[in-house]
Parts: sequence; C-alpha cells; structure tokens
Amino acid sequence: MTTNVLILCTHNSARSVLSEGMLNQLASRLGLDVRAFSAGSAPSGRLNPFALEALNKAGIGTSIYRSKSWDEFTGEGAPPLSIVITVCDSAAAETCPVFFGGHGAPVKVHWGYPDPSNAEGGDEGKKRAFELTRQAIGYRMLQLLALPLDTLTKTELQAALIEIGRS
Repeated sequence: MTTNVLILCTHNSARSVLSEGMLNQLASRLGLDVRAFSAGSAPSGRLNPFALEALNKAGIGTSIYRSKSWDEFTGEGAPPLSIVITVCDSAAAETCPVFFGGHGAPVKVHWGYPDPSNAEGGDEGKKRAFELTRQAIGYRMLQLLALPLDTLTKTELQAALIEIGRS
C-alpha cells in the first residue's frame, strides 16, 4: 500500500514544494512506494523561482508542481494520507497551518525550516539559502524513507518522525 505524505506550508510556494520534490525523487530512486504531495492553507498560486531552480539543479523536473490548496486533500477522491508534515518556521513566529482533514487519520508532525525567501544577500544569497534548505529537507526525507513504514504502528511512526525533526 502506498504511503502518501502531505507536506504543508502556508503559501505552498517554496519549502513544501522542495519537500514534495525531494521525497518523490528519493522514494523513486530507492524503489519505495511512497508518494509526496504538497499544499498550503493560503496558497500563493505561484511557485518560488528559487525553489524551482534548486530542484532543477538536483535533477528534479518541476513541470508537474503547482501551488495548491489543502482542500484538494480533504474531499472525496483525495488520496488516503499516512503522514502530514508542516514545514513552516514557528520559531520565526510564522503561522503554521493546522490540518484537521485527510482520509486515513494521518500521523502529523512539524519539521520547521527557516524561510529561504527571506535570506539576505540578494539573489545569490537566496539561491544559497534555497540550496541549503533543499539539502536539509533531503536529509530528513532520507531518514523518513529509512523507516520500516509498513510495520510501524502510528504511535511508533509519530515518535520516529518527531525524532527525525530534532536532527
């Protein structure tokens, strides 16, 4: 059975899209039945060009990605979710969305990342920040994919995901 992972941020334009791209690429490379989606509570309707550039430089095609509402994952026909991850930066007083929906009673966890869109140093500073964020996300996604997702209880999965978020 496919493990469906929904990654949320407010605008679904940068960190959540980086996460979706990284998790899908890594799962595919490892031959794992894991599918990532991303969405936002207040989607911007556009993807950050620095996020797209960081994914493209990592060899990830971006033509299928778009900024979308989390409403797509609450209605009829939505995929059953196993995991919901929020990636906003609550440490920077950024409002993180609270997702109450989802078919399958997903395990929910928060993995915050500073917003690379706010990086200093002009375009070069932002490019560096997006690349570093992509790498940090990739590291956590590899840890997620190393878990025995088919055998963990929801309580065990929650604990393992929280621990990954601390790394």
